[in-house]
Formats: sequence, structure tokens, C-alpha cells
Amino acid sequence: MYTQIFLAFIISVILTLLFRWIIQKSSSSLYTSIRGGTPRAVGIAPFIVMVIFINQPFNYLIAAIGIFALFDDIIGREKIKELPFEIGHLSRGVGMLAVAVLGFFYFGPASILIALMIQPINISDMQPGSACSTVIIICVIIILLTFLAGYGDYYILSVILAACTGYAPLDYRGKIMMGEVGNHSFAVGLGISCALFGGYLGSISGIGIQNGSFSGVLILFIASSILIAFIRRKNLNVFMENRLGIKNPYFGDYVMDVMTGGGLGDLVRRILLKSHKIVIKNKFLVYLGFRRLFYNPHAVR
Repeated sequence: MYTQIFLAFIISVILTLLFRWIIQKSSSSLYTSIRGGTPRAVGIAPFIVMVIFINQPFNYLIAAIGIFALFDDIIGREKIKELPFEIGHLSRGVGMLAVAVLGFFYFGPASILIALMIQPINISDMQPGSACSTVIIICVIIILLTFLAGYGDYYILSVILAACTGYAPLDYRGKIMMGEVGNHSFAVGLGISCALFGGYLGSISGIGIQNGSFSGVLILFIASSILIAFIRRKNLNVFMENRLGIKNPYFGDYVMDVMTGGGLGDLVRRILLKSHKIVIKNKFLVYLGFRRLFYNPHAVR
């Protein structure tokens, strides 16, 4: 097992350098003008590593979301005529649906939460190194918990950690960007790991494997959202005050942005709220972040 984990790390390093070079030399949409020129979607490197080294059938779920996410990276901003979303939204949605449906055969209802893990991890990937820090911290914490619980199967988590640490140095320096293919793949990988760990705890506690899996991924979703909100708190504060007009945002607003922000969240708001503006005045709800939850960018101002 340790040999495989070491190989996963080395291959992640090599593929990261290789894809950085390929994208830099290409004239594709994956080479952005950000920070003077930054290759995007280099997260394809850890994605490939996870598909190769994570055991079946769980790597199928990562492969499914990674392929659709890569399509999002390449074509994502293209509009669909007369429809309120972009091709990237559609591709991401199909990928999430694939994870939820295929995963249902192994995890039951927890597969829906595994697919939804894409939301917070995607939001974490908005500044250099933040998504990497999130993945590494979560992996280390859960591995420690598996030891404390007597659960010996931490192989998948170790592969995710190896793939991320092999990729991370250039991301921390702002030289590359993970892209949807990277953060979506990490999200599903972490969700699978917590579903398996939660299922083990459910089996020994008597609540059942499926209930344990669902609880495990739900805790991961909430805890990772809080962690990401803390890591990105300064940037989120500036974003909410200057871009959204939410004055003096609370930490609850940051958490709610991580859980429901981004293009996918705004699409749901557009469908449900249309052009309606909802004003939250209740102090308790304001503390909880309901101003961000009900912020509708499509509302009539």
C-alpha cells in the first residue's frame, strides 16, 4: 500500500509539471491571462492519479465527475440559447447526477451528498492554495479519526492526500490553477472516503451502514464549509461588501456563501426566486447568514 501511495505522489508531481507545460504551450482557453498567464485545469493531474490508484468501483465515480468537469473547464462559459444557464452548468449538473445515480448502488442516499460536496470544494478554489489547504487538512483529520476509531482502511484518503501534495506547490505559488476537473474530483473523493468511514461507524454503532454513510458525508459537508469559510474569510468579506452589497457580513454569511454561492447556486436562485428580492431583517437569521442565502443577483434593484 505504501508503495502505491508513494507512486501516486510522484506521478502527481510529474503530471502536474507536464500538463502545466502543455497548457502553457497551447493556445487553448485553458491558458488564462490571470497573474500574467496561468494554466488552468492542471487539476487533471491529481484527477488522473486518483482514477488510477483508487480502487474500483469508487474510481468510476471520480472518473465520471472529472470528465464532465474537464468539459466545463474547456467550454464552460458558452451560453445555451434561450436557456438560463451555460454549457458548463449543464455539464457539471450531468456529472453530479451521474455521481448521485451511480453512487446510489454503493452508498444509498449518501450519494446525493457526495455529489453536493462539489459545491464547497469548488468555492474553496477561488484563490491560490485554498483548495489544496482544504483537501490536505480534511484528509489529515479524517485519517487521524480512522486511527482513533480502529478503522484500518485509510488507503483512499492517503491516495487523495498524495495526489494533492504532489500537485499543490505550484498552486500555492499561484503558478497554476486547479480548475473544475481538480476540485470536483477531490470533492467526490473526500465524499466517498467519509461515506465509507461513516458506514463503518454506522455498522458498529447499530444505526446501520447507510445511515452512517449519510451522516458521515453530511458532517463532512458542514465541517468543510465552515473550514473553507474560515480560510477565505478575508476575501469573502471584500466580495460581499463590494460585489454583493452585504454590509458588515457575519461568519454565517461566509459559510452560506460556501454552501450556496457560485454560478450553480445563483442559477438555482434565478429559477426559484426569479426577479424577487427578499430582505432579511430578523437579527438571528442575519447572524446565520440568511442575507447571503437569499441574495438574488437577478432581483430587480
